[in-house]
Amino acid sequence: MKALPVLRRSLLVGLMLGLSGGAAFAQTKKVTISQAFQSMLYLPLYVGMANGSFTKQGLDVTKETAGAPSAALAAVISGSANFSLHGPEWTAIAASKGAPVQIVSNCVNGAAVWIATTPDFKFTSIKDLKGETIVTGQMPTTSTSLFMKLFKENGLDPEKDVKMVQVPLGTEIGAFMAGQGKVAVMYEPGLDQAVAKGMKVVLGFPKLYGPYAFSTITSRTDNDPDTVQRFVNGMESALRSIHSDPAGAVAVAKKEFPTLDPVVIEQAVKRMIDDKVYPLNSDITPAALKVSMDTQIALGNLAAQPVYEKFINTTYIKKAVAMK
Repeated sequence: MKALPVLRRSLLVGLMLGLSGGAAFAQTKKVTISQAFQSMLYLPLYVGMANGSFTKQGLDVTKETAGAPSAALAAVISGSANFSLHGPEWTAIAASKGAPVQIVSNCVNGAAVWIATTPDFKFTSIKDLKGETIVTGQMPTTSTSLFMKLFKENGLDPEKDVKMVQVPLGTEIGAFMAGQGKVAVMYEPGLDQAVAKGMKVVLGFPKLYGPYAFSTITSRTDNDPDTVQRFVNGMESALRSIHSDPAGAVAVAKKEFPTLDPVVIEQAVKRMIDDKVYPLNSDITPAALKVSMDTQIALGNLAAQPVYEKFINTTYIKKAVAMK
């Protein structure tokens, strides 16, 4: 008979933990996130799914690949996905047109684009590229957008002062190594694939621009608050894990990209950690959002800066960052 009070107390404690959002949850929730692409930039998401960051929050996360940022965002707007992962400019454009969407977490907080050249190319400033042929991704893409913006900021005309060879995203290294240009504007892991073949990195946009909201998590504004909080908590834990356990992050990347050279993966992840492309936490500062949106405004993709307080739901972020 004495076992009954003990059992009741155990059940009560478990119920209280579930209700309070503690380590135990009364019910596991299934959620879907639609990512624009399978990308090494999105490693924080993959780490969170692999190391139990989301599971500990009572979430069973399914990842779907949409093939384009607009398609990933459309999945959230339609309700077929709970979250999407892509550049915040797509969410800003949709929100400006009345779509019920918001940003709830960071994922990539650096302008993850670099300029590489052949080993014999003499580079001292961006003006050295005048008259050159530049291999870059097809527009619209942030890499080419940033390159054009930087060119204009230095008094150069990207349409007249250089010849841009725009190729499908992910194929820049092929055109670069084939000699279609001595300069290439690249994302990872293409960048370190080029470095492994003897090319050199001459400029990094992460260090040039500092904190830059590059890829973020989008949710509908009417998404279940408890589900959103759990997901943001999971992203927070995953981001912390990347910096506390880089080797673990590399191991996840190798599983997600099994056809890539392991050395390239190691160097790419290290570069993005060192350049603070992967943020320390889920927070998105007003400054990071502004510099990101300024790029889109300069290119005519966005009419005006979104109102930070309405666009970024800091309620979830603050609670996640405060986690012990």
